[in-house]
Amino acid sequence: MSAERVIVVGGGVGGLCVAIRLASRGRSVTLLERLPIVGGKLAVYERDGFTFDIGPSLLTLPHIFDDVMRCAGTSLDAELDVRRLSTQFRYFWQNHTTATFYDNPIDTASSLDGMRPGSGEEYLRFLKHSRSIWEVSERTFLAGPMSGPISLMRRMKRVGDLRAIDARRTLATAARRHFSDPNLQQWLGRYATYSGSSPYRSPATLSCIASIEADYGAWYPMGGLGALRDALERVARRVGVKIHTSCEVTRLVTRRGRVVGVELAGGETMDADLVVANVDAEHLYRDLLDEPKRLRRVRSAGRSSSGVVVLVGVRGATPNVVHHNVWFSADYEREFAEIDGGTLPTDPTIYACVSSITDPSQAPAGHENWFILVNAPEGAALDESGVDYGRFVLDRLAAVGPDLRSRSLFVETIGPLDLERRYRAPGGAIYGTSSNGRNAAFRRPNNRGAVRGLYLVGGSSHPGGGLPMVALSARIVDDVIGADSKD
Repeated sequence: MSAERVIVVGGGVGGLCVAIRLASRGRSVTLLERLPIVGGKLAVYERDGFTFDIGPSLLTLPHIFDDVMRCAGTSLDAELDVRRLSTQFRYFWQNHTTATFYDNPIDTASSLDGMRPGSGEEYLRFLKHSRSIWEVSERTFLAGPMSGPISLMRRMKRVGDLRAIDARRTLATAARRHFSDPNLQQWLGRYATYSGSSPYRSPATLSCIASIEADYGAWYPMGGLGALRDALERVARRVGVKIHTSCEVTRLVTRRGRVVGVELAGGETMDADLVVANVDAEHLYRDLLDEPKRLRRVRSAGRSSSGVVVLVGVRGATPNVVHHNVWFSADYEREFAEIDGGTLPTDPTIYACVSSITDPSQAPAGHENWFILVNAPEGAALDESGVDYGRFVLDRLAAVGPDLRSRSLFVETIGPLDLERRYRAPGGAIYGTSSNGRNAAFRRPNNRGAVRGLYLVGGSSHPGGGLPMVALSARIVDDVIGADSKD
């Protein structure tokens, strides 16, 4: 009997991870990627000796990727030189206070006490709460596909599990409950942006990210996050995945309610027993499969926010910055109100990754590679703002932090519509569906598709966006396919 034929549409991280898992189980897997290179949003930009990761810039929960590698008979350590950062983040507020978060929570607590006495104790007490959320989420929400609240309830075996995940209040409300310092309330709210959401609308369940960073570490693959992409591609080819780049899928072919293949640009068709879609769910049900009912459900889930990326080649070294840095806005609530209203923020929170501090290969000697990201509404057109928004961001940074303008060798700006064109992510919603709303997790598209034999992987499907969640979605799809194949 011939091996089950699987086509994976889209070579992002989710597509690569699921392809490795399925091929390792003996299936015949073909991966089709529209762009000239795999990796999706895990992308790299190079200019004049500078290298920038222009998508994800932080690796957390690396054991999830190690699990993928072990399916193929290797390990993350065998494929990559991954470093755990001793200094994770440095945060700056406009009231001239600063906090450094270290790999050791005790050291972080000491730093917070320097900002306001007693804050360290609040932080350590909060971490216990954060860990309890993660423990329940890991064995319930992340354990398999999610078709609604009942799916979650069935996995909750212990009294208090539902209360423990803290889903009934917003992240901003929880921040005020756990921290007396407004600065730390703003810090906790930032975790909503990890899924392109607002702290004033997303559930406090996202508090668990704080303990993930504190307990599992903040990691960096030497050579940049692009090295993770290269490792996934290398391992996928090693286990027999046939990868075709510059290969656009224009339609899924169905027969009697089941997917039977794909149609490519130019009209050629490829047959398949199963199709895994690693594309935005809105694009899938709008452009590749005529499913208006599913499309309405996807749109009801809501898009995540987008972002504006500013890449700066900087001459010289900048004092008081680390690998990951954040300069907070003066009024967080106003910033997110502007984003929710479709307006580019007038005082944006500025995140900057300067990976050359850890990895000198990312910039010429004596220089720094600044990857700057600010939150932005999906669909925002930079040229309609009337200003050069990339330069505006540098002006804002100069007002609250280091002035890079006189040391900038070049400035490249990437906006939401650029992201939409490159990744077929509607509106440039780079995290897929948002986490805004108490029931957001249940509105996210299911890993089983609208027709038999179709499965969804990636940030717009369960369990959501971000590198570890996308890799987990690949594990969930692998398990679901295995279970369906036994029926």
